[in-house]
Amino acid sequence: MAVSGRVGVLSWWRTPTARRYLFGYTLLAPAVLYVLLLVGVPFLFSLYLAMSDASVGAPVARFVGLENFQAALQSTAFYKALGNTLFFTVGAGILKGLLGTTLAFLLLRPFVGRKVVRALVVIPFTLPIAVSVLGWKWMFDSQFSVVNWALSRLWLIGTYGSPDWPVWLGQPNLALMSVMFVNVWRGFPFSAIVLLAGLTSVPPEIVEAAKVDGASFLQRFRLVIVPMIAPILFVGAAFDTVFTLSDLSIVYLLTNGGPDGATEILPTLAYNTGIRAGALGRGAAISLFLFPLLLPAMILLLRTLRRREH
Repeated sequence: MAVSGRVGVLSWWRTPTARRYLFGYTLLAPAVLYVLLLVGVPFLFSLYLAMSDASVGAPVARFVGLENFQAALQSTAFYKALGNTLFFTVGAGILKGLLGTTLAFLLLRPFVGRKVVRALVVIPFTLPIAVSVLGWKWMFDSQFSVVNWALSRLWLIGTYGSPDWPVWLGQPNLALMSVMFVNVWRGFPFSAIVLLAGLTSVPPEIVEAAKVDGASFLQRFRLVIVPMIAPILFVGAAFDTVFTLSDLSIVYLLTNGGPDGATEILPTLAYNTGIRAGALGRGAAISLFLFPLLLPAMILLLRTLRRREH
């Protein structure tokens, strides 16, 4: 029996089905290895740090269990950063979706220089993030703000030096809106490109048939276009959520979480706690709170995508 079973296994490995499986897994192996090395290993190391009292000044870390997570949950700064993170992610995601959709439909229309405009649109997304954000920091400057100068020329605010000039990065509500605005400015071209790729894959005759049937623009978009490009939209939404939720650079370069924590989000709080303050364990614990925030959204998107495929 054992010999016949072994012969059966060996004969199966020689079949075309086994070769296809082997070929598929061989092609998949580099991607799996890449994810394990660049995502899995850092995640496990962060988990190790989060459950220890590791710090910059202590060469040996001790296991402390869930103390770092408990300390984060007892901190008012953590809840403020959590609220800012949710508001920042949801608000920026909605704005990028609306602006990206509008821009994608505009770029579908035939006009002179469309190819040039399509190339220029991606500039905010392709510029080095430090260069673009520091440019916006100068434009939001309290004294030499180009934004304030333009608004004063349009008679929307007072003249130069007027006390009613807004301090974009110094007033709590304006600072959070300014940071969100820069994130939207940088990210909505990506949303437009993803949607444009989906729109160009929709057969024109289907849209024309909907027009003949009397469907309005919104009805065509909601009932015809969106169901056909749903997989592309879900993948784009997943990437955009990850990019926005983990966006450290824009907030750090513009405000570093100020004023008075008004723009503090979980990534900047984790960085300031773990790197600048030297409490590596507590910083790692704060950063891991991004995982339960992101996991439900990803599960929901992937399950919806799977249902549509079946």
